[in-house]
Amino acid sequence: QVHLVESGGGSVQAGGSLNLSCVASGFSSSSFSMAWFRQAPTKEREGVAHISGRFGDTRYADSVKGRFTISLDKDKTTVYLQMTRLNTEDTAMYHCAARGLTSGVRWFPLQSGEYTYWGQGTQVTVSS
Repeated sequence: QVHLVESGGGSVQAGGSLNLSCVASGFSSSSFSMAWFRQAPTKEREGVAHISGRFGDTRYADSVKGRFTISLDKDKTTVYLQMTRLNTEDTAMYHCAARGLTSGVRWFPLQSGEYTYWGQGTQVTVSS
């Protein structure tokens, strides 16, 4: 019953901006960690950004730090990824993911293997 649905992908020229959305249902993000991942055809899946629904703290990949911002809406049903200063290396299929929170256990928020639920993805294409 857990579903994640992404939207907002499209084509944009280098230097432009794009805003992705991920609507979550079947659970409360207040007790989950949410994240965005991306994968280009010739590259391994990369963790882009993470946010804790419980605490609100965030983490970013070095490649997007300062350019991308992850956030939650007021009722914590939607996760956003605001992307600015896009370049051609940002071209990829972007997926949102969710993971139930645990306590007293170290984990890695930007590792794809940590997440249980995945959306279908939305394509982002950046042209030069």
